[in-house]
Amino acid sequence: MNNTVGFAKINGAKLYYEVTGRGSPVALIHGFTLDRRMWDDQVAALALRHQVVRYDLRGFGRSSLPSNAYSHVDDLQTLLNYLGIDRVALLGLSMGGAIALDFACAYPERLRAMLLADSTLRGFSWSQETDTWFQVIDDAARVGGVEAARRRWLAHPFFASANEHPNVAAHLRAIVADYSGWHWMRPDTQVVSSTPALEKISAPTLVIVGEHDIPDFRAISGQLSRRIPHAQLVTLPGAGHLSNMERPDLFNQAVQRFLGDLE
Repeated sequence: MNNTVGFAKINGAKLYYEVTGRGSPVALIHGFTLDRRMWDDQVAALALRHQVVRYDLRGFGRSSLPSNAYSHVDDLQTLLNYLGIDRVALLGLSMGGAIALDFACAYPERLRAMLLADSTLRGFSWSQETDTWFQVIDDAARVGGVEAARRRWLAHPFFASANEHPNVAAHLRAIVADYSGWHWMRPDTQVVSSTPALEKISAPTLVIVGEHDIPDFRAISGQLSRRIPHAQLVTLPGAGHLSNMERPDLFNQAVQRFLGDLE
């Protein structure tokens, strides 16, 4: 099994990446405040039949912090070029799902398939409860700094299910502890496109959601599965927002089955 790690100097940033295995490429995109380590339970399973790319988004993990305007979508496209990858299956969780959706709209010719786990969706109207929680976190950052925001963030209801699993909770806390807090303390300079045109996405799509995720994310998953042509929806029992970490057995089975059907 081939393993490559390194830093790609692209678009004025350094992105840390790891490549494992051989076969059709799959790129893993992590969620907000997290990094590539959230995919620890997926890499070995997927690398049996695929070239697995996981990386830290700009501003997270070992990658450099933003210093000017940037685009996660363009960073990903340039990273794939750097690695010599033409077409790819994208697997993104939460914020990573939104990045995959934007990539599908910006570079459809590069996308072999898309897997969206507990995904966010730009343009979605959050519930008042979720909006209130986000405001609480922002207020904590303004008054108490990064550590105060980090405590509020880890107490968010969408981590409630993960916190019921001691090993998952410990792994989550360790990853979030390494997050710089950059996005909590200053305006984000990310450049984003308009709300994605879901009905125009042509790539085979699997939507995954944990049955115990909060209502907003279950609603988003429903929208994605209805509006993206021929999308499939899988609900993972016993899992919450971090479905890949909470039920890696079921998550990996769903992903491998979907990707296997494309062969």
